[in-house]
Amino acid sequence: MSRIEPTGSINMPQRKKTLLVALGGNALIRKGQDGTIEEQFDNLKIPMSQLGKLSREYRLIITHGNGPQVGNLMLQQECCDALPRLPLEILVAQTQGQIGYMIESTLDSELTALGIDEIQPLITVITYVVVDEKDPAFKAPSKPIGPVFTERQAKAQPYPIRKTAKGYRRLVVSPNPVTIVEKREISRLISMDFIVICCGGGGIPVVREGRRFSGVDAVIDKDLASAKLAEEVGVDIFVIATDEKGVALHYGTADQTFLPTLTVSQAKDYLENGEFPPGSMGPKVHACISFIANGGEKAVITHLKDIEKAVEGNAGTHVIAG
Repeated sequence: MSRIEPTGSINMPQRKKTLLVALGGNALIRKGQDGTIEEQFDNLKIPMSQLGKLSREYRLIITHGNGPQVGNLMLQQECCDALPRLPLEILVAQTQGQIGYMIESTLDSELTALGIDEIQPLITVITYVVVDEKDPAFKAPSKPIGPVFTERQAKAQPYPIRKTAKGYRRLVVSPNPVTIVEKREISRLISMDFIVICCGGGGIPVVREGRRFSGVDAVIDKDLASAKLAEEVGVDIFVIATDEKGVALHYGTADQTFLPTLTVSQAKDYLENGEFPPGSMGPKVHACISFIANGGEKAVITHLKDIEKAVEGNAGTHVIAG
C-alpha cells in the first residue's frame, strides 16, 4: 500500500523553534560571592526555572561560561607540586562536565516541578571547537585567566603575564571559532527534542592535524562559539544572558543610555568607535551581529533574570538586521 502524504487541508503540528541561551558566568557565581557549590546551585535556579518553562515551546540549547571554575582549577594546580599540571584544554573539559552536571540536575528539578520531567530528556555534550592555527590571535596572547600572582611570582612563570586590575595574571590566546566538531550530534539530539548543554567555556580549543585534532592552550569566547554553533545547527532565537539588562552607550558614566534595539550597522559603527570594549560587551555584540548576518531570526542581550521576557520581546537589547 502506498504512503499517502498529508495535504494542506490537514492541520499538522508546526516544528518548535530552536532557542539557544548562552549563560554568563554570573549564572553560577555572582559578584561578591565566594563561589561555593551551594551558592552555584542556588544561583542556577533563576535561569533554570525560566528555561524549564521555555522548553515547553522551544527546542533548547544551553551554552555557558566557565571563567571562575577553570580559574579555580588552575589555582589548585599552582598550590600542588605533587602531581603533574594539566594543560588548559583538559581543565576546560573538566569544567564542561562539572557545570553540565550542575545545570542538568538543577534543570531536571525545575522540569519535575513543572510536571514535564518524564517527557523532556536532557544531555551534556563535551564539545571541541576547531580554531585556525594561523589565526593572528596566536601571535598576541590577550586573555587573562587563572590565579593572581605577585610581581615576584609573575617573573617565575613560564608563560606570558600581564598586570591587570586584580594583579599579575597569565595571558592566553583567544582565537575565533571556526567550527563546532560535534555539530551533527547536537543537531540530531535537538531534532529528537533533547535539551542539549554544550560548548561550555567556549568549547575545548583544537586544531586539525590531518584527520585528527590536537588541543591547544587557548580560550575561545563562549558567546562567539555559541553564535557559530547557532549558525551550524540552525538556531532561530539567540539569547545572551548576562549581569546587565542589555547594551548601553557610554557605559558606567553619567550619560549611560540603554538601547532597546540595535541594528547591525549601528552595532558595527559603535564597535569601530570603541563603544563596546573587547573585555566586556564587545564579544556579545559581535556574536549577535554574526548570528543575524547568518540568517538568525532574533538575537537578544539581556539580564539573567529576564530571559523569558527577552524571548517574548519585552526585555533586553534586540539586535536586528539593518
